[in-house]
Amino acid sequence: MTRILPGVLAMAIIVVASNILVQFLILDGLLTWGAFTYPLAFLVTDVMNRLYGAAQARKVVLAGLVTGIICSLIGTQIVFDSEFGPYNAVALRVALGSATAFAIAQLLDITVFNKLRDGSWWKAPLVSTLVSSTVDTAIFFTIAFSSVFNGFSGAATNEIIWAQDPAPFLLTGPEMPLWVTLAVADWGVKLAIALIALVPFRLIVGRFAARAA
Repeated sequence: MTRILPGVLAMAIIVVASNILVQFLILDGLLTWGAFTYPLAFLVTDVMNRLYGAAQARKVVLAGLVTGIICSLIGTQIVFDSEFGPYNAVALRVALGSATAFAIAQLLDITVFNKLRDGSWWKAPLVSTLVSSTVDTAIFFTIAFSSVFNGFSGAATNEIIWAQDPAPFLLTGPEMPLWVTLAVADWGVKLAIALIALVPFRLIVGRFAARAA
């Protein structure tokens, strides 16, 4: 456990920071600052997988999942008042979507990484992150905001109904539910960071390899 402690701490920090930064909107609400920190969780998972194997990477993912659930539970207990009535800082279905997406996407990341780990150094982290990031985005935004799940959480509540309102796609295109635009924008950031994260992945793994030599 000691050797993966840096990964556990890094994952916990990323999850906590993302839960805080998601409250701060940028680009006319198209993104949040949390969109730029959350994808780093895939970097941590891939580094742990490369250095210590899938079993240890799963332990790091579990630590991140527990941290995320705790953050979400705290958020669901914080209530704000607005002109539309009281609402929770974190809607229950948003918390459920976040935990579900994180668990499935991270475990998928580990699986894809393992299938490609013997290829070129960049292939496993890049492909696994691209695939898992796409799944993460689809699961989270569908569960958290789409009308498909309104029936499971009662009537669409004040916490999420705004995301189902029609809005121009990516602020300029044809109208569609706002959550679709938010999902695509978030997905785009994840893909960009997947490419950028290859640099620290290479440096970190290379440094540990040099130490072991």
